[in-house]
Amino acid sequence: MSFIRGYDHESLRELVDLDECAARLDEISHQRSLPALLERVWLLKVLNRLDDALSIADEAVRQARMAGTRKDVIRARVLHATVLQHRRAHAAAEQELATCATEAEGQRWVSIAAFAYHHHGRNAYEAGDYDTARESFKQSLFLRREAGADDRELETVLLAIEAAERRRSSELLAG
Repeated sequence: MSFIRGYDHESLRELVDLDECAARLDEISHQRSLPALLERVWLLKVLNRLDDALSIADEAVRQARMAGTRKDVIRARVLHATVLQHRRAHAAAEQELATCATEAEGQRWVSIAAFAYHHHGRNAYEAGDYDTARESFKQSLFLRREAGADDRELETVLLAIEAAERRRSSELLAG
């Protein structure tokens, strides 16, 4: 079940129903499986409960390292980095996301690499680095196409590329 209703065209952040997210968080609050932890991190993040999200993200990364696969570790690290991004720790998020994207791409885990590049782009976008954002979004688009992503996923990335180009153009005109 997806709680995402769309994406804000300016911030590129997810648009969600906060009541639905809070209800789901209550529903899974005592579950300790890795998928439940990852879902809790995401829900806490979109609910803007960033201290709790970071704590659970740390726990998810530890659990993935102890009992998960390498793919699980990368997914958990990407989600951890998105919490850092929301906390405006853009340099730390950039480093983690770049490492995850490179590792996933090197392993030919195309969908995970696309996911990491997309979030790398969103972090760069929020940090005001629109060139890096655009390049990361383009890499995500390329990998999503390679993975056979559906039109909705591709449209999300295309909108992100357009937003980065629009911001970059505005910045060049203003400067």
